[in-house]
Amino acid sequence: MRLDRTCLPEDLAEGAFALRIMTADGPCIVGLIGGAAFDMTPAFGTLSAWMEEENPAAAIRARGAPLALDLEGLLANSAHDARDPARPWLLAPVDLQAVKAAGVTYVRSMLERVIEERCRGDASLAAAVRAEVQAIIGDELAHLVPGSAEAARVKEALVAKGWWSQYLEVGIGPDAEIFTKCQPMAAVGLGAKIGVHPASAWSNPEPEAVLVVNSRGRIQGATLGNDVNLRDVEGRSALLLGRAKDNNASAALGPMIRLFDAGFALEDVRRAEITLAISGRDSFALTETGAVGAISRDPAELVGQMIGAHHQYPDGAVLFLGTPFSPTKDRGAPGMGFTHREGDVVRIASPRLGALVNEVDRTDECPPWSFGAGALFASLMRRGLPRP
Repeated sequence: MRLDRTCLPEDLAEGAFALRIMTADGPCIVGLIGGAAFDMTPAFGTLSAWMEEENPAAAIRARGAPLALDLEGLLANSAHDARDPARPWLLAPVDLQAVKAAGVTYVRSMLERVIEERCRGDASLAAAVRAEVQAIIGDELAHLVPGSAEAARVKEALVAKGWWSQYLEVGIGPDAEIFTKCQPMAAVGLGAKIGVHPASAWSNPEPEAVLVVNSRGRIQGATLGNDVNLRDVEGRSALLLGRAKDNNASAALGPMIRLFDAGFALEDVRRAEITLAISGRDSFALTETGAVGAISRDPAELVGQMIGAHHQYPDGAVLFLGTPFSPTKDRGAPGMGFTHREGDVVRIASPRLGALVNEVDRTDECPPWSFGAGALFASLMRRGLPRP
């Protein structure tokens, strides 16, 4: 796998960014602004603490120590199959934050969830069920406002037809689906392997925009994520969501956080497009593009449902906003749709956020998660650095 400057945001020199790198001494947090790098570790210790600043972008020059950073070397050494452990590489750009995800936030992905449910996890039935669902529902859900009176009327009509679903409930009902994707520090970064459980025969990537939120509920920036999903497992029962979503190396984030500043704000996330490209060892290739703005609930509303008076995150959180699309292109037999194979290279990109690139492997063949919060605290103590 080759990682180079094409993984970086197209206007890197014009923005402010937060990243985490692993060094021989331990994890470090780094700020990039105006093309210059600053070590933020002596000031904050953790990226989650840095995000508690009122203006994290302004804190880069104000509190960071100038740093000589070989960005191209860092990118190249982040590829799992070319990594020299004696040299720095990129980590997922979060540490103590809770890793949360919103599900069923786009009409297309909502319909795919309904299809999974109707198939009971059998991919061979997907094409027929997809046609049946679309014949009944059509495009009438595309412009519904979740929780509205119109949405309630559609719900009543679907119930009368016997087609109500738990996925339609969270897709057009008043309450969003917000779940825990993985534990803090369990996400992998650019160039790492991503894991698919070998028990699954129907899996896919979920390319998403991800918001970075501090403990006060303030959205401080955005990054890209891959919310790897086992469609057959979740299709058997929504109660298996944890097994379908939270597996070794099954959450990827990166390459870095773009911090909000005068040139980049939440509105830019709303206007962003995300491109998914998959290439396999079997010569399979797929490219799709989706608009973040096609989301059925505004990102700020989703954050408001995640954190507030009823639910707090003292170390902040990151929130996957949901995927604009689930790949359905046949791979293998007609009508079987898409599923991952070992060795797939997944590239999730957006011009102002960069590109998150990972290679698929079995969860038990990916490096096990061994560096958690305890290891981070021990590393910071050993270096005499701030701790939360």
